[in-house]
Amino acid sequence: MTTYRAARLPVQLGPPAWNAILGPAAGGQELCGDRTVDFVVIGAGFAGLSAARRLTQLQPGARVAVLEAGRVAEGAAGRNSGFMIDLPHDLQSEDYAGAGNDLAMIALNRQAIRFAGKAVEEYGIDRNYFLPDGKVNGAVSPAAEDHNASYAKHLASLGESCEMLDSHSMQELTGSSHYRSGLYSPGTVMLQPAGYIRGLAAGLRKVGVDIFENAPVTRFDRAGPDWQVQTPHGIITAPRIILTVNGHLESFGFEKGRLMQLFLYAVMTTELDEGAMRRLGGRSRWGITPSDPMGTTVRRIDTGQGGNRIIIRTCASLRPNTRPVARDLARASRTMRRKFDQRFPQIAGLAMEHAWAGHLCLSLNGVSVTHKLDEGVWSGCVQNGLGTARGTLTGIAAAELATGETSSITEHFGGEARPMRLPPQPFQQIGANAVLRMKEWRARDE
Repeated sequence: MTTYRAARLPVQLGPPAWNAILGPAAGGQELCGDRTVDFVVIGAGFAGLSAARRLTQLQPGARVAVLEAGRVAEGAAGRNSGFMIDLPHDLQSEDYAGAGNDLAMIALNRQAIRFAGKAVEEYGIDRNYFLPDGKVNGAVSPAAEDHNASYAKHLASLGESCEMLDSHSMQELTGSSHYRSGLYSPGTVMLQPAGYIRGLAAGLRKVGVDIFENAPVTRFDRAGPDWQVQTPHGIITAPRIILTVNGHLESFGFEKGRLMQLFLYAVMTTELDEGAMRRLGGRSRWGITPSDPMGTTVRRIDTGQGGNRIIIRTCASLRPNTRPVARDLARASRTMRRKFDQRFPQIAGLAMEHAWAGHLCLSLNGVSVTHKLDEGVWSGCVQNGLGTARGTLTGIAAAELATGETSSITEHFGGEARPMRLPPQPFQQIGANAVLRMKEWRARDE
């Protein structure tokens, strides 16, 4: 009998702030006892819920069960920065330019955005959680401005529009004099990621999808033509499984030694009072990614997304066992405190209400793992740090593959190579973290 056993379960560090600021979620559905369905989706993040939604479109009336190890929006879906980016955004490059397939990737990213936007309409998700505001690549140093200039030239060659912002425009936008310039691109959707995911889950439940929370999958076994998926409180039997667990794919035994398991860190301020907002100035809502991918992401949100707050995200650590470490978060929190005060001296010292770690998974050659893994088992995993758009796409693709559909999305992922093998341990962890520290130091002001 074929068995896939989870070597470990997801471990979270710090509260998922995006979820916390929305207030308590309604009581979730928990699995008690055994069930039989047509499809089991393991993981209720961007990929898993997108896969479930696509299944409802492709096979109306099919019995679909989604299993989430914790509560919806408390995992990676509630821990990212909420940028749903349409343009090339290669985190392993110097300036985000991709590797030659950028036009195809832009088209796919925009399909993901349209798919998500239709869900917002159909399920009545709060539009404040899905804002087509665009984003800015912020530049602090001359080298960063060169990155922006290079990226703008690349976008122009693709026929994409963008706008250079000078230091005055950046200060009008953010209230900060820290930035020398910026590059605005209009196609990014700014999410309240936990709000969007909560709304997506609620909409799916209304159309008959069962979403079971606090139901970590410990193993799944072949049982004749079906699979039996085991959780602590029940077993679900189904002929088809879709794994949308991002880097935790490796814990089930797939692509071992080929996936880079990283954690990024973020802090979120307490709610700004009237005095702080007056001193800060700028607009009430904006998002900045650094022109150097190893720099600092900054967002300001308003009451529509959960309060007038600022979010800072920076620093990364490679942890192959997918367990975040408290000392990494403490180090990153000190760095983010400095970066916040550096950018916003007029409100320096403002308290940080939340600090957290978020798990992401990359492959050395930037590919996902979205294909058939075994008879009746498909994956939509490995988002390469682009969990909102890429996760949506891999979820769609996995659902289409599981139902025999073909599309430009399945063709794209079907043409990807296998993830490259990583250096052996302990050299991988030591070397990768040393490189990350060096790159962070080089981008320390960005």
